[in-house]
Amino acid sequence: MDVKTAVKEIKKGAVSPLYLCYGSEKYQIQEFIHLVQEQIVDAENRDFAVVHYDLSETPIEVVIEEAETLPFLVERKLILVRDSSLFSAAKDGGKIEHKVDRLLAYLDNPAEHSVVVFTVNGDKLDERKKTVKSMKVKGQVLSFMPLSGNELIGWVIRQAKTRDCIMDESAAQALLDSAGVQMAALSAEVNKLCLYAGKGGVITAGDVHQLVARSTEQNVFAMVEDIANLRLEKALSTFYELLKQREEPIKIAALIARQFRIMLQVKELGGQSYSQQQIASQLGLHPYAVKVAGEQARKFEAARLRRSLSDLAELDYKMKSGRIDKVLGLEMFLLGLGA
Repeated sequence: MDVKTAVKEIKKGAVSPLYLCYGSEKYQIQEFIHLVQEQIVDAENRDFAVVHYDLSETPIEVVIEEAETLPFLVERKLILVRDSSLFSAAKDGGKIEHKVDRLLAYLDNPAEHSVVVFTVNGDKLDERKKTVKSMKVKGQVLSFMPLSGNELIGWVIRQAKTRDCIMDESAAQALLDSAGVQMAALSAEVNKLCLYAGKGGVITAGDVHQLVARSTEQNVFAMVEDIANLRLEKALSTFYELLKQREEPIKIAALIARQFRIMLQVKELGGQSYSQQQIASQLGLHPYAVKVAGEQARKFEAARLRRSLSDLAELDYKMKSGRIDKVLGLEMFLLGLGA
């Protein structure tokens, strides 16, 4: 079962006694847990109906005992368990010994009065383990991976809608360009924009540019985009703005080099027929970052990207050894890209 189906089932009241959530999108996992909590536990009873465990500190048999114990004053209780090794290939350092057979027995016959949610901070489960195989049969195993660019834009628009505001695709795109792709940060920015727009208000791209400050990384991202589109004056303007913010030229150069390296890698992997999702997984990047880098890379020849990376490496050496003024050196590099 996928996450969307699981959410629909929960909203209908069909809550499984066992969930295993894994993936790199912690914000989505927390949203899912919040949904389960809202469904099975009243707000006034959460102090004694929601229990937290960490398996790096607590044996699994203690968790099972808790799950088998009848709840107090409520119909069902929610047990949230952070796992580091029972379902993944990660090592827990051997500090805690877990009786895995006790867990397997519980998975075969879970208590109806408890909902146990295991969370694993990792992109993969260890499919060889009996615990994973059993959970796939007896419970719900849900993957929370980064959303694609279009999915993320849709998610931002829905976030605004839940706050009684209207945000179109251009405004959502502007927000991603300014705030990045971390969902927790995006949610906070949407909340701020909705407070500004008011109930029933419309959020525009102009509102985003006015209210959402760009990080250094996002400014460099935009600067490379301007270079790719031959908007050199705008790229230099962003560079001078970063200098006013007392950003170190060596750091700016390193971030530019990182973006050029990503562009080259995306270009080469794309040429080998890798999909956007596969490239993201291979490079350890968010799919949206891969999408944008791919669009930028199409405007450069691979040879030119390699030459730019070589020039940046030489510039880095000269700046660090004092052979060139840092600001002047980076200005000359940017001007050279527009030539």
